[in-house]
Amino acid sequence: MFHWLEKNPFFFTVAVFLVIAFAGLIMIVPNFVQQAQPLVGTKPYTVLELAGRQVYIKNDCNACHSQLVRPFKNETDRYGAYSKSGEYAYDRPFLWGSKRTGPDLMRVGNYRSTDWHENHMYDTRGTVPGSIMPNYKFLFVNTTDIDTAWAEAYTVQQIFAVPYNKDIPMRDGSKAQVKLAATVEGGRADALAEAKLITADMKTKSVKEAVEAGTVPEIVALIAYLNRLK
Repeated sequence: MFHWLEKNPFFFTVAVFLVIAFAGLIMIVPNFVQQAQPLVGTKPYTVLELAGRQVYIKNDCNACHSQLVRPFKNETDRYGAYSKSGEYAYDRPFLWGSKRTGPDLMRVGNYRSTDWHENHMYDTRGTVPGSIMPNYKFLFVNTTDIDTAWAEAYTVQQIFAVPYNKDIPMRDGSKAQVKLAATVEGGRADALAEAKLITADMKTKSVKEAVEAGTVPEIVALIAYLNRLK
């Protein structure tokens, strides 16, 4: 039979295709139907972090920055531990990316601080000489859409059973909770409280004053999201 296939290129090509397709289905399909299990210590996003993630997506940050550290030494030496699938269990959509005009940001929360992000987003080349990243001064003025972020958190809780307000096991054996208010007003209050903790480490007077007045500039939400990436 194999000799016959070798003498008939068309049928040989079809046979090879079928074998590869079958093997591919065996390897790929189970990963599609299996629900991603959160890695121990992975928590759902807070409302403010989700709002910052929306700012990140809206400004196409994922077009130049990946969030996927590959399991190679040159990657882990530069960016930290390689990524595990369970770390993305609460990501909708995934922001893995494939282009690195800028560095990978999967572990940026481990080595960059709030004030560094503040300076960098306001004056990129003043913080990183030679950078081609534009300044994002408008983030210090634009107001964060907290209501949409709360609606997203509430939706994934109801549809995907994301464990808000439940005990989540941490790596040290303890348990923690990410609280989600039952109303959008409560979501705004929680986001504002978290924003005040972040602005305590910021220097921009206008941003501090805005948060004290009850509004959250987009820069604060974005920093909350970036600080979360660890």
